Amino acid sequence: MWFCESAALDTEDSLEKQKVYKFRGDLALRQGKYQKALDAYSSCLEWIPDNNLTIRRDVLEGMARCHSNLGQRERALEMAELLSKEASNTCHLTSLLLLKVSIHQHFGAIGSKMSSLEQLCSLLPFNPWHWYNLGQSCLEQLETSHAAPGSCSTQKCDSTEDQNDRQTQEQQAEESREEERIWLKACMCFIRTRLLLRILRQQQSSFVLQRSESALQRTDEVLQQLNPKENTQQTLAELLSEDLIPEKMREDNQDGESLAGFCVQSFTERWWNKISLAGVLKTDGPQHQKDAKP
Repeated sequence: MWFCESAALDTEDSLEKQKVYKFRGDLALRQGKYQKALDAYSSCLEWIPDNNLTIRRDVLEGMARCHSNLGQRERALEMAELLSKEASNTCHLTSLLLLKVSIHQHFGAIGSKMSSLEQLCSLLPFNPWHWYNLGQSCLEQLETSHAAPGSCSTQKCDSTEDQNDRQTQEQQAEESREEERIWLKACMCFIRTRLLLRILRQQQSSFVLQRSESALQRTDEVLQQLNPKENTQQTLAELLSEDLIPEKMREDNQDGESLAGFCVQSFTERWWNKISLAGVLKTDGPQHQKDAKP
């Protein structure tokens, strides 16, 4: 490839130098040579004119992914913060949030990943895949909380005294409440995913439809696993379908909208508060399911 040759940089043209370093960085990133890609991107930055924000954003994102794959979480998030300051429209914001999801996923930071996915759901409320991914992250969180006491059972730490040494009853109660909240959030995410996929599949091509049908099947399986009661599913479906009106869905398409004066309700304001106030956890949830077992 011409840009890999040493002679490619034998030029006084700053645009040509920028292209060479950018192409080298992109190639090295695809090949998994992250330090080499990072070096090329760093050199590229020096040759990008101040008014070429598109290339600058591409390079900064590439650098963030390199830092992430090199295990440098803080540097990756610093690059993401630079991108955040330069975001000017909803496309930029979407790309930034997807980048953050990738970084948090790489380092196993489930809580931070969920926060970014909630922002994506708020920004693009009719995209089923962000809801699906948020639901999957909730499942990860539930599995993590279930795994924590597992080591104790393996070591046969049955005594009340040992248990109290590890955590107080108040901590256990709070963990139980948090598990119930994550369970409820998982239920709402997969129910919202199902609602959206059923609406959108009427407009999809065969290839996309196949992916949607597969996700619908997986969604149904997960809901069987979570096992919410029928009236819980009905309550959640009613609350989560209030804004699923085709005309409104078209009007709320904000792709590429300027962030100047742009305002979007938070995940908590738009959905979670209503779900919490519905009182579902008074009659359903992991604790109720445990109590109902013989």
